[in-house]
Amino acid sequence: MFNAALSHRLFGPLMVLVAATGFAFKAILIKILYAEFSIDAETLLALRLLFALPFFILMALLAGGSARAFSARDWRALVALGFVGYYLSSYLDFLGLQYISAGLERLILFLQPTIVVLLSAFLFKTPVRRHHLISIALSYGGIALVFASNLSLAQDPHAVLLGSGLVFLSALAYACYLIGSGTVIPRMGAARFTGYASIIACGFATGQFFISHGIAGLAQPAKVYWLSLTMAVVSTVLPIWLMAEGVKRIGASQVSMISAIGPVITIYLGWLILGEAVTAIQLTGALLVLAGVLLVGLRVESLSAKS
Repeated sequence: MFNAALSHRLFGPLMVLVAATGFAFKAILIKILYAEFSIDAETLLALRLLFALPFFILMALLAGGSARAFSARDWRALVALGFVGYYLSSYLDFLGLQYISAGLERLILFLQPTIVVLLSAFLFKTPVRRHHLISIALSYGGIALVFASNLSLAQDPHAVLLGSGLVFLSALAYACYLIGSGTVIPRMGAARFTGYASIIACGFATGQFFISHGIAGLAQPAKVYWLSLTMAVVSTVLPIWLMAEGVKRIGASQVSMISAIGPVITIYLGWLILGEAVTAIQLTGALLVLAGVLLVGLRVESLSAKS
């Protein structure tokens, strides 16, 4: 009985840890593909979403069995949010990874909660409280350290500037999606919304690919297809499902704490697999970013639990 209860309590954190590792591995796979093949962001994004498409269709069908039909307003929201959150943010991220390390990319993306705080304050006049200011100072101070270290090590500093800017725009696009989806997801259901929004994003990505490359662009080496399939399953579909299950089992607060290991995993895998440089300054900056983002997430969770 005790062992069964212990196993159940450990299963939720383990699911989140596996999900965080899966998300962290995405940038590694992309960097491997860029290094080994003459391939661009449009092709990789289209292949990733095409391989993930059957799973998203299944997700949408299973979640919408007895749900009400979408209204015209729902479809407009799905198209807009699917474009911004799942297509545009991913495309900008894939473009940025052509120029910067996997570790720096993951840390910039990890700024999304602080961007949400700033956007909410600008758009909706949401108060920026003391813990928000501390979080923002820690997070952006940490990014400045990591960014400066990458610039000093880079052969082409302009490439680091360009790549970092593209990934930051990716994080900004996803933050806009998070704000916009806040009222839509409760109305549609999380799994149903994710399934349909991802299907729509796949339409945008494949449309862009076939317009720019044509059918001939599908003539890729077998390894490109295998790694793209791995990215779709291991770094897209599986982590989404595991994170959702983790939230159900252990709550958003613990999920935030455990998933914060993601950037650390990416930095380690970048060093281990890609040979990316890791310095003490970079590690210090990474810890500041994680501390800042966790401060926002945990504080919000604590306040919601008290209300």
